[in-house]
Amino acid sequence: MNLNLDDIWNDTLKLIKTELTEVSFNTWFKTIEPLTINDNQILLGVPNEFTKGILVARYLILIKNAIKQITNKDFDIKFIIPGEEITDIGQTIQNEINDNSTSRAQLNPKYTFDTFVIGNSNRFAHAASLAVAEAPAKAYNPLFIYGGVGLGKTHLMHAIGHYILNQNPKAKVVYVSSEKFTNELINSIRDDRNVEFRNKYRNVDVLLIDDIQFIAGKERTQEEFFHTFNALHEANKQIIISSDRPPKEIPTLEDRLRSRFEWGLIADIQPPDLETRIAILRKKAKVENIHVPNDVMLYIATKIQSNIRELEGALIRIVAYSSLTNREVTVDLATEALKDIISNTKPREINVKLIKEIVAQNFNVKVEDFDSKKRTRSIAYPRQIAMYLCRELTDLSLPKIGDEFGGRDHTTVIHAYDKISSDIKNNSELKLKIENIINEIKGK
Repeated sequence: MNLNLDDIWNDTLKLIKTELTEVSFNTWFKTIEPLTINDNQILLGVPNEFTKGILVARYLILIKNAIKQITNKDFDIKFIIPGEEITDIGQTIQNEINDNSTSRAQLNPKYTFDTFVIGNSNRFAHAASLAVAEAPAKAYNPLFIYGGVGLGKTHLMHAIGHYILNQNPKAKVVYVSSEKFTNELINSIRDDRNVEFRNKYRNVDVLLIDDIQFIAGKERTQEEFFHTFNALHEANKQIIISSDRPPKEIPTLEDRLRSRFEWGLIADIQPPDLETRIAILRKKAKVENIHVPNDVMLYIATKIQSNIRELEGALIRIVAYSSLTNREVTVDLATEALKDIISNTKPREINVKLIKEIVAQNFNVKVEDFDSKKRTRSIAYPRQIAMYLCRELTDLSLPKIGDEFGGRDHTTVIHAYDKISSDIKNNSELKLKIENIINEIKGK
């Protein structure tokens, strides 16, 4: 049988559409992307774990029956979320993927420049990413993008990959998280496949490595990435790196890597303002082909302010809640749907002053001692803990934290952070004490 998955899926959707309401169909089935098919299995791409869970729980039998009606055959159906590896689908299909779309398969098809919403908080990072995509290894190399969780760093990295592949389909583009890079390195050492590992990452045109902060403290990984970076840079290949903080603020990162990360351009992404958050929700609704009233979008954008993934997730959750309860999408329904993830109580504001006061109380020292030149251990160690907590619990930069402690240099803050981090790992009593201090600071 000649199996064309696109044709099968289009016919399947026509059958399923007759069984569901328009809202349910648009909410759950417009986001599915047919991926691969072999003799006994079909893989379908879905946007997130939440959608996957709903499809498995409510619609899997419907999908299987519809496909059987089209093909006269029982297929195993598997849903794949972005970043999840495709395995056990048959050698023929795997070879096809390897031959035709290895680079593209690593990238989320929804993460393109067209779907990226530009605002004041990310305009510079977007412009830098587009410049690199248009002229790889000619504009800025490396490009280092940093910002908090869920602000769009990964989206921009995938967009760069898609753009380059659209311009040059033969380009070798590799996207990898630093965690996966580390795991593959460990496996290559264990299985004596070092040459294969190095060939994979050093013979590419573009390397996109996400969350680089996680290689900090891993000496062998840093050593390997240092040589990978050098090999690519010397070969005039493009490197794009993301992190949750700028290079100078990544603790236990080797100086030789830190300096190389600063060779090119460093671009930051800040939390989006209200207008940008609303624009993001409108774009998401358009992409997913769902209708949500403006007042509901304003409600979501007002309640969720710092994380784009949470923002978009809230929108999907509300639409799902509406579909499952057969109710119209309103602000009241949105409030009900999001009650578990939005707190009505305003969280305690955490600042340096509060941290200093609580740490001082716990160690029986004076707050002003933290700003003094005193170096006795009874004062210096609580001061280091306070610096550590400022780095963990606030968004202040290292130089700013140093300023708040009597004008100390940012390297002093790095030393304090590294020391307390190490002590916590080796001292369970200290770990418990700091956890209690953190709870006290947060007002728990």
